[in-house]
Amino acid sequence: MSTTYGTFPGSRPRRLRTTPAMRRMVAEHRLHPADLILPAFVREGITEPVPVSAMPGVVQHTRDTLRKAAVEAREAGVAGIMLFGVPEDAKKDALGTAGTDPDGILQVAIRDVKAEVGDDLVIMSDLCLDEFTDHGHCGVLDAHGRVDNDATLERYAEMAQVQADAGVHVVGPSGMMDGQVGVIRDALDQTGHEDVSVLAYTVKYASAFYGPFREAIGSSLQGDRKTYQQDPANVRESLRELALDLAEGADMVMVKPGLPYLDVLAKVADAVDVPVAAYQISGEYAMVEAAAANGWIDRDRAIMETLTGFKRAGADMILTYWATEVARQLA
Repeated sequence: MSTTYGTFPGSRPRRLRTTPAMRRMVAEHRLHPADLILPAFVREGITEPVPVSAMPGVVQHTRDTLRKAAVEAREAGVAGIMLFGVPEDAKKDALGTAGTDPDGILQVAIRDVKAEVGDDLVIMSDLCLDEFTDHGHCGVLDAHGRVDNDATLERYAEMAQVQADAGVHVVGPSGMMDGQVGVIRDALDQTGHEDVSVLAYTVKYASAFYGPFREAIGSSLQGDRKTYQQDPANVRESLRELALDLAEGADMVMVKPGLPYLDVLAKVADAVDVPVAAYQISGEYAMVEAAAANGWIDRDRAIMETLTGFKRAGADMILTYWATEVARQLA
């Protein structure tokens, strides 16, 4: 009897895919609840949560429901919560003064969450003016209607202080002003908040995927942010921003958005020895939810696949609106 054994492959990668147990054992990257951070919105002056229409399952919280969401995140094993404040429209002004008011909604929310979960959940806060300005930009405007970088830095220093006074563990400057990390680090250190960390929004692109987020924060934006957020065509620029943020004292760095910029995330992760975060933003969330609602994709598998993609590209932490849900599934 003749044989043709030699014609068959000797190396068979499929052997390591035969069963769920085998695939689990040889998996190169794993998600864990402690990888996840929950972004959450809290709105001033409401008595019931307000659904965000473009983000099914996401709401603008009341103070009470935010406390509950923080407890649920902690119990699920989520690492942190990133807070965004939504003030009443009447409190918005050109300087975003509600953002530096010790009794402004974001500072109140920080204190609420700190009182509820203490140090068991890493409490993070968005450090930016766009939620609080009547023009919707991330900084102070000059006489010509342009964002004044250095005047904005002075406002950021004030924001850092009041957020730290409220008890935040981590500030997340997201405005993409030149020099923001250094100014914030100095402001924290000079006011006795040396232990408050800075998660730098190092790579933040002027993306089309932010649309649902602007509904979530009640944005008053006029125009666009292309003069301070990065051009999606650029990568070297991201690495330059990275070097600057690290030199200014960033404790952690972030890439935002996530899925369209996995190549950038991988380059950043390869270049640093600090923790790296990726933000799975509102538009990414909305696309998956919309496609799943139409029966076009398997929702749960798609969620896990996107999050695993961030881990594979080098993210240590992932901000995702599915954080608590996914953490429960992983547990």
